[in-house]
Amino acid sequence: MPKKIHHAPSGPSAIGPYSIATEAHGFVFLSGMVAFDPATGKPVEGDVTDEARQVMENIGAVLGDVGLAYGDIVKTTIFLDDINDFAAVNAVYGEYVGEGKPARSTVQVGALPAGFLVEIECIAAR
Repeated sequence: MPKKIHHAPSGPSAIGPYSIATEAHGFVFLSGMVAFDPATGKPVEGDVTDEARQVMENIGAVLGDVGLAYGDIVKTTIFLDDINDFAAVNAVYGEYVGEGKPARSTVQVGALPAGFLVEIECIAAR
């Protein structure tokens, strides 16, 4: 199967030269999502928990647009501005992935774009 670029009208728009979702060989790769509200194109207000919730909602919207769901996620990577936010983000993340529990890595980074506190990328399987 050749690479397919997906446009996800329910999710946030790409803010650079990348695709929100790309599919190849039965896998859908979602770019790192930050807490942009797709309706306004602006960052959500609040703390890391509010950001994590918006990120997971954005992931769900993009997955839905390509015919998948949270249960189809096989791998995620969580990027945190501060590793001390791990427990708060983990609690929100767990509400969305449930018993599906994909493989995951979580790392603290030096900074995230636009001052965001959390970014999550994922890979889903058809």
